[in-house]
Amino acid sequence: MTGDRRRVAITGMGLKTPAGNDLDSFWSTIVSATPMAGPMTLIDGTVLPVGFACEVHDFDATAYLGVKEARRQDRVAQLGFAAAADAASAAGELGADPARCAVVVGTGVGGLTTLEAQVTIYAEKGADRVSPFLVPMMMTNATAGLVSIQFGWTGPSLCITTACAAGANAIGEAGRLIREGSADVVLAGGVESSITPTAISAFARMGALSGRNDDPSAASRPFDAGRDGFVMGEGAAFLVLEEWDRAVARGATIVGELLGYGRNCDAFHITAPSPGGAGAVACMTAAIDDARLTPSAVNHVNAHGTSTPLNDAAESEAITKVFGGSTPPVTSIKGVTGHLIGAAGAVEAVASLLSLRHGLVPPVANYETPDPEISADIVNGSPRSIGDGVALSNSFGFGGHNVALCLEAA
Repeated sequence: MTGDRRRVAITGMGLKTPAGNDLDSFWSTIVSATPMAGPMTLIDGTVLPVGFACEVHDFDATAYLGVKEARRQDRVAQLGFAAAADAASAAGELGADPARCAVVVGTGVGGLTTLEAQVTIYAEKGADRVSPFLVPMMMTNATAGLVSIQFGWTGPSLCITTACAAGANAIGEAGRLIREGSADVVLAGGVESSITPTAISAFARMGALSGRNDDPSAASRPFDAGRDGFVMGEGAAFLVLEEWDRAVARGATIVGELLGYGRNCDAFHITAPSPGGAGAVACMTAAIDDARLTPSAVNHVNAHGTSTPLNDAAESEAITKVFGGSTPPVTSIKGVTGHLIGAAGAVEAVASLLSLRHGLVPPVANYETPDPEISADIVNGSPRSIGDGVALSNSFGFGGHNVALCLEAA
C-alpha cells in the first residue's frame, strides 16, 4: 500500500467457536475439516423440527467476567467479551489513549436467549416476574457496551446489525476508523448465540436449515450437490486493529493487514441473492479495488458458502465472474463450524489470516459430489498449499447486505 493513507495492522486475534476456543485448536479443526454439528445441549432439540446445531463447548464465562457480572450478561455478550479479551491479550500492552480506542461489534439479533426466556416467564408468571435485567441483556449493542466498559475505552463504541454480514462489516468499519484518523486502536468482531427454540423453528420453517436429523455431522456441506441448508452455529471472534506505525513503534507482533473493504447491497430480495450474484461481484471488486490490487493478487477466497442451494450457486458464479475461468482456491469453513450468523464474517476473517500464515487452504467438510452449477475451484479432500498473497473473505446477509475483506499476512 502507498503512504497516502493510514495502514491498518492486525495485532491480536481471539475467538470462541464450535471448532475451538483458541487459535491452535480452531485451526486444527478446520484444516482437518472435522464437522462440529451434533445434538443440541443448550436447549431440548428433540421437540424441534431440527435437533442439532454447532455449539461452543467448554466455555466458562466466569473466568473472564467473574460470577456476578457473568450472570448479568446474555450468553452472546459472554462469548463476545471473552473473544475480545483474548484478542486484546494477544496484542500485548497497547499503551493507547482510551479516548483513541474504539469498539465495533457485529451481531444479528443480540440477546435472544434472554428475550425468549423472559417472554416465557411473562406468559406463565406475569409482568411482576420479568427480570429488570432483560433490556440490558437483550439489546443488540450490549456486547459493544460491555467491552468498552470493561476496558475503559471512551472512543467510538458501535454495533452493526447486518445479519450474516455483520461481523465482517464490523471489521471493515473499524479499519475505516483507523484509516480516517478517528481511532488508533479498535477491537472489532462479531458475535452470535441464537440457538433458541423460536430461532431454530423459524429458520426451519423458512427452509433455510438442513434437515439431516439422522446424520448431523454430514448436514453442512457447502457447494456440494447434496446441500440442503445450513446448520445453526454460535460463537464470536475479534481482531485488534491498530494504526500500522504505532504498532511498529511499540514493537507489536503484526499478524496481518486489512488491505481492502467492499460493502454494498443487492437491493433485490430480503433473503435471496441477486441474480447471477451481481451484488457479490460488485462487492468483491470494490474490496480488491480498495486494496489497490488486481484480482490476480488474490490467492485464496474464504467464501460465505452457507450450504444452501441458492447462496452457494450465486456465490460461485460471482467468484467466477470476478476472477475468470480459473478462480483462486475457494473454501467455506461452515461445513465445520455451521453458520454463526452475525459472527460468521469475523470468524472467517480469522480463518483467512490463519490460512495465509500456514500457507494452507482448509478443505470443505462433507464435500463429496460436485455440483455442475458450481464453477469455482472448491478445495476438497485435503488442504491446498498456497504461496504468499492476499485472501478475500466474503460475507453475505439477509437484506442483501454484502461484505468482502482483503487480508494479507504480515
